[in-house]
Amino acid sequence: MLTPRQLFLRHQAQTSDFPLLLEIERAEGVYMYGPDGRRYLDLISGIGVSNVGHRHPRVLAGIQAQLDKYLHLMVYGELVQAVPAQLAEAIHQTLPAHLDSVFFTNSGTEAIEGALKLAKRHTGRTELISCLNAYHGSTHGALSITGSEDFKNSFRPLLPDVRHIRHNDFADLALITERTAAVVIETVQGEAGVRVPTPYYLPALRRRCREVGALLILDEIQCGYGRTGTMWAFEQFGIEPDILVCAKGMGGGMPIGAFISSTEIMSGFKTNPILGHCTTFGGHPVSCAAALATLQVMQDEKLAEGVAAKAARFRAQLRHPAIRDVRGCGLLLAVEFDSFAVLKPIIDHALAHEGILTDWFLFCDNSLRLAPPLIITDAEIDEACAALLRAIAHITGQ
Repeated sequence: MLTPRQLFLRHQAQTSDFPLLLEIERAEGVYMYGPDGRRYLDLISGIGVSNVGHRHPRVLAGIQAQLDKYLHLMVYGELVQAVPAQLAEAIHQTLPAHLDSVFFTNSGTEAIEGALKLAKRHTGRTELISCLNAYHGSTHGALSITGSEDFKNSFRPLLPDVRHIRHNDFADLALITERTAAVVIETVQGEAGVRVPTPYYLPALRRRCREVGALLILDEIQCGYGRTGTMWAFEQFGIEPDILVCAKGMGGGMPIGAFISSTEIMSGFKTNPILGHCTTFGGHPVSCAAALATLQVMQDEKLAEGVAAKAARFRAQLRHPAIRDVRGCGLLLAVEFDSFAVLKPIIDHALAHEGILTDWFLFCDNSLRLAPPLIITDAEIDEACAALLRAIAHITGQ
């Protein structure tokens, strides 16, 4: 009989020539466990997904309660189902009043697709603007606004009328004009290596969009849901979006995303044509049950409120001659080294010899990603930092 590893390599489509090939049998809290019982400390949360940790008991209870009622019943938006409706209301309660209409999707990239269509439908315009080194997903529309030519060149032609501006560059705001349907921007850039905007940049962007009638779409797929220390990262910059996109951390480990806008803007999908946007599995009741429990856990356990102190604890300990910078916002941190050639052996050694799972960033491969579950304790932070420093010392000889 073939092993899971052999089956994975033989029949499961691959995304690179060098997968981690780490077999995991179970996970709980901030740890994952191999078939041999070896424990791995997860410092990337499945790339920003497991904000409340792996298999949080209340998330599991929410899933089980829904399993006992029903699974999929009908395509999105036709039948009244209690849990998705309750989740939409609970999300709205965390947001500015005008963001009162939630459209559930299966993932972040699908949410981006819906947001792009909504902006074009509402404004009647076609130009879309995003930032260089931005990452918004891998489907055709989301890929079109992703700001890396290396990622896009093999899949052209993509969406026409897409323009890129430089993140944090005030001069480029003049490129936003009356032709622009929407500007799509990560409130805190993720795959660019955690780039936090200066205090006045996002307000200036917000004003420019209003001046020309363009919608502002904030992508908080990675930086939302408490990751930066507030429920939504935009709360820290004194702005409000016209459309908000979220996913990853909202499902407690289950697949779900959403784009959120005003009832007025979202109503454009109801006519000309009818079903202007639709999905079979979006708002799946089991995923929504997990997401509702996740939100309640975050609020009851005040997870966002503890982020700043935990981030400071990481920053205080991650000091080494090979570390060039530690930057970030909350528990979305980038630890910068001289090059990928220095960083990759550190990542590999930390996994193989210290039981620490980390990663780098798509558009910043000299920086190590730190985005642990928000439930991580001080003792676990200390354990992680000590292990990372040992790995750095081993590889660099310092």
